[in-house]
Amino acid sequence: MQDCETFEEAAAQAMAPSTALSIAEQVRRSVLMTPRQKTFAMEDIMRAMPQVDVPVKHHYGKGLYGREIAIPAGTTLTGRIHKFANLNVLLSGQMSVSMDDGEQHLVTGPCVVVSPAGTKRIADPVTDCVWLTFLGTDATDPEAIELEFTAADEQDYLTHCEQLQIKGA
Repeated sequence: MQDCETFEEAAAQAMAPSTALSIAEQVRRSVLMTPRQKTFAMEDIMRAMPQVDVPVKHHYGKGLYGREIAIPAGTTLTGRIHKFANLNVLLSGQMSVSMDDGEQHLVTGPCVVVSPAGTKRIADPVTDCVWLTFLGTDATDPEAIELEFTAADEQDYLTHCEQLQIKGA
């Protein structure tokens, strides 16, 4: 297999999970992509691989929603782009988290993480982990909350930012 200089080249080779894993390693080592581009490329490659069920528990309080996920060790996952800063707690476990600046951080629970608006991450749990995200809302429909607080993709996030500027926020 050849080294890939762009995601398009990598995606063209993504036929089988073993090939996708090899391509994913090339993406991680690429110096031609920004850290954010690498995250999106990895996410696209991961979609071609077998998926892992990540159970979700929903918690509600006055003006507060909590989304808890149990992540098995050895699973790589990405999060959606959050439109606003939010509070996260790694309740248990240890994971390596790729930040937007390209840095890898080893996080051990319990640990509180404040994510700025626009954050997009890749997480690689070293052990089984439990992650809890808190969002300020009175809504109780998880799908509606997801639409309000997260962007489907980069363009959706940029549109959200433009709308905030128009409103003077």
